[in-house]
Amino acid sequence: MSAQRNGRARAVTRAGFLPMLARQVRTDLSTAPVALRRRLAAGARAQRAGNIAELRVLGARRVPRTVFDYIDGAAGDELTAERNQTDLRALAVIPRVLTGTVDLDLTTTVLGQRLAIPLLGAPTGLTGLVHHDGEVAVARAVHSAGGLYVLSSAGSRSIDDVAQMSPGPRWFQIYVGPDRGLVQSLLGRARAAGYSALMVTVDVAQAGARERDRRNGFTMPPRVTARSIAQGLRRPRWSAEFISRPRILSQAALLAGASEAAARPLAEMINSQFDPALSWTDIGWLQERWDGPIVLKGILRAADAEQAARLGVAGVVVSNHGGRQLDAAPSSISVLPRVVDAVGGELEVYMDGGVRRGVDIVKALALGARACLSGRALLYGLAAGGPAGAARAVSLLVDELSLAMTLAGAGSVAELDRSWIANAHSDGRTGWSTE
Repeated sequence: MSAQRNGRARAVTRAGFLPMLARQVRTDLSTAPVALRRRLAAGARAQRAGNIAELRVLGARRVPRTVFDYIDGAAGDELTAERNQTDLRALAVIPRVLTGTVDLDLTTTVLGQRLAIPLLGAPTGLTGLVHHDGEVAVARAVHSAGGLYVLSSAGSRSIDDVAQMSPGPRWFQIYVGPDRGLVQSLLGRARAAGYSALMVTVDVAQAGARERDRRNGFTMPPRVTARSIAQGLRRPRWSAEFISRPRILSQAALLAGASEAAARPLAEMINSQFDPALSWTDIGWLQERWDGPIVLKGILRAADAEQAARLGVAGVVVSNHGGRQLDAAPSSISVLPRVVDAVGGELEVYMDGGVRRGVDIVKALALGARACLSGRALLYGLAAGGPAGAARAVSLLVDELSLAMTLAGAGSVAELDRSWIANAHSDGRTGWSTE
């Protein structure tokens, strides 16, 4: 009797399974052309990436190694770049329960500008090497999500290009070089194009020892060598786009010291654009010539932040330049609380460095940052899938931020404070402390 029942059960199972399988096959065949077009479309693989690490892997496959190492690399042994991420990972978020949170509020304000998300696209140079749309693509991705974009004066697209092609909230970042006439000209162009704030990078007295670039023979403009040809052949799609629409440096960056005629090492080009004599007096010079708020990027000491506040600077970015300068500097997240304690009531504090997950933003905001900047993560997306990949990188960070907020029981970014954060004991114990 039992055998008969088992036989009937198997028959029913087969009878139910086979029609289901047939329906699935018919559906798959009918949608196959559309699915195939989607899989082959530019940026399709990037759209399937589930996190920034996966975009990084895809980006490494799509662009030549020299280009990937330029965006991925850091100074020296890359210890500071590693610290940016490991110190973020060492922080835990302590969730609250039964908060009844249904709707999340991710909005924040930066210098009076209301943003839908607490994310700023960090200034990145030579972005056109990654994809010909360069800064325009990244700006559009950030603006579409409700964030703010910061254009680098060492970028591949011009001040006017980005303003016209992605008319969202934006700041202009500048390296103050020895040609102050050029600096003043750039300030005027940025203000006329609607850039609302000036970000001054202050941690580049000269270029850091970026050893991947040295080993790769990275020059500006790029030299055609047997190695570069071999790398280009292995990346045919990138090569075809680069040859047909090369965008390396904007005219402003070229005027600042990058010659189109003579190729030279990247560090040498960088050093030609910066003034090692830059001092606090020059911040006053900039304030006299910029009709708007000024933010200093590259602050790691509380005393420097206090000096910025005394001068009337509107904000500071706690940053070690992504580990691309001094490879013995502390991580951004580790010094953020001290800077916030010193000047948090006098100016706005932002954090840049190591953000690879949306929960990293939660941690920085809880420790006092007004918003986070992200550079590499967005460039990994751009490398992986062009504009669609940049948009995917932003959406991943925002989706992860929303999920982390929900699971932590936080209804808005305004609620976050240090009570949400725990630190692992450095001696290897398994306990946690909120001190």
